[in-house]
Amino acid sequence: MQSVDEKVAAEDSWRERKKRATRAALVEAAVRLAAANGVEHVTVDAISEAAGVSARTFFNYFDSRDEVFVMVGAESSARVRRAVLDASGDQTPLEALRDAMAVELQEIEQQQELWRLHAEVLRRSPELLARSLGAHMSDEVGLAEAVAERIGAGSPLFSSDRASNSSAETDAGTETEERRRALGLYPRLVAAVGVTAVRVAVEHWCVRQDEIAFTDVFRETFEHLAAGLPTP
Repeated sequence: MQSVDEKVAAEDSWRERKKRATRAALVEAAVRLAAANGVEHVTVDAISEAAGVSARTFFNYFDSRDEVFVMVGAESSARVRRAVLDASGDQTPLEALRDAMAVELQEIEQQQELWRLHAEVLRRSPELLARSLGAHMSDEVGLAEAVAERIGAGSPLFSSDRASNSSAETDAGTETEERRRALGLYPRLVAAVGVTAVRVAVEHWCVRQDEIAFTDVFRETFEHLAAGLPTP
């Protein structure tokens, strides 16, 4: 028989999976509607209806309609930061980052069409693109803070709460700049290299889908980094 603690853990896990599924459904509905009709014609009611939830439920996940396009990876970023902090002590920061990102990217081959549509939607909306870039920059700072904390060089502005919250909840432009100044070069470099490596791996795979699996591209990318990028 399951213990009380096991039952609670199972229920929490189920709730978390349900929340992730609902959030993903809202994002997908928003992106597909915007790709088909233009962002300016997409409403919260339309997104909610397409996702099979109420508008009230939408606002449990996003503060505004625009956030569903801008904060697409907020929860994923928070999980990566937490995984970097919790990774085995015998892993290098780059290895911890690689493994954390690999878990979050497991379904990328199934979501490639959605990624493409989302990029198209952002390209058509300069305001959303600018906000999205700002959110990515803030996520990178949060990741650098997690790396700094892991190596014992934590920023005085770092908190475990920030590692689990979305950048929309914790960051403003001036605060992000202050956090950058509080960080050393190494954690910022590790975070930037990791984020860039994922972007390059995705772009490389997208034009070679018939030739190679994304997991192979991802692994090779980090192998090059770990080896110090020697000439092939």
